[in-house]
Amino acid sequence: MKQLIPSPSLSTFSVGPLTIHFYALCIIAGIAVAIWIGRKRYANLGGNPDDVSEVAIWAVPFGIIGGRIYHVVTSPSQYFGANGNPIDALRIWEGGLGIWGAISLGAFGAYLYFRTHKTSLNFRQLLDSLAPGVIVAQAIGRIGNYFNQEIFGKPTELPWGLEIDSVNRPNGFEGYSTFHPTFLYELVWCLVVAVLLIKLPGFLKKITARQGDVFALYVFGYTAGRVWIETLRIDEANLILGLRLNIWVSFIVLITACAYLIASKRRGNTKENHITS
Repeated sequence: MKQLIPSPSLSTFSVGPLTIHFYALCIIAGIAVAIWIGRKRYANLGGNPDDVSEVAIWAVPFGIIGGRIYHVVTSPSQYFGANGNPIDALRIWEGGLGIWGAISLGAFGAYLYFRTHKTSLNFRQLLDSLAPGVIVAQAIGRIGNYFNQEIFGKPTELPWGLEIDSVNRPNGFEGYSTFHPTFLYELVWCLVVAVLLIKLPGFLKKITARQGDVFALYVFGYTAGRVWIETLRIDEANLILGLRLNIWVSFIVLITACAYLIASKRRGNTKENHITS
C-alpha cells in the first residue's frame, strides 16, 4: 500500500559554508509566529505590543535552555550512556527540546522581565496573550521533528503511516518501515487547541473567571492530547511503573491545570479583562 507520508529526503541544506537545519528553521518560525500572535492579543487588551517583543528577548533563551535541559535529563542514556556522547547534549539544532522545560523556564524568564521592567499590563495578562501563539509554535516545531525523522510512534500499516529510514528505527523495530506519525498527531492537536483558545471567546468566558485562566486552559488542552499521543511513541524514554516519564508529567500537569481552573471558577467572576480575539 502506498503510504501518504514518505521520509524526508534531507534534514539540512547548505548556503555557502553554512549548514542550515530544517529543525532550527521550524523553531525560529514558531517563535516568530508566537510573538506575532502574542503582540496582537496583548494589544487587544490595551497593552503596548512592544512589551511582548521585549519580554521575548528574555523568555526565548530561557525556554530553549529549559527545553534542552528537560530533554537531556529525561533521556540521559542518549548522551551519557554506553554509546552516548555528552557533547551531543549541546547540539540543539539536531532536535530534542522538552516542552515542559521550555514552558517552565521560558515563563520564568518572562517573569523576571516583569519583575525588573515597567510594563503596560500584568504578567497574567501576558500569559493569556501568549498562550495560543505558543501552542501554534509547538505545532510548527513538530514539523522539524518530521525532517529529523524523530518523535514517531508504533509500527502501523494505516494509509497515513510514516516511512522511516532504517538507520532511524529504534532497536527492536528494524523490521518495520512505517510508523504512526505522532509528530503530526500532536501538530493537529495543537492547532485545534489554538483555534479553541482564539475563536471561542464566548465559551471561554463561561468557564474562565480570572486573568491567567486562558493560559491554564492552554496547559490543560495540550496535556489532554499529549497523554494519549505519548502512549504511541517508541523512542527511548525513562519508565516509571511501566509508563513513560512524560506520561506521568503530563498527568501531573493536567491535574494541576484542572485544579487551578476549578479553584478560579469558584472564586467567581471578576472585573478583570478577558481576551476576545
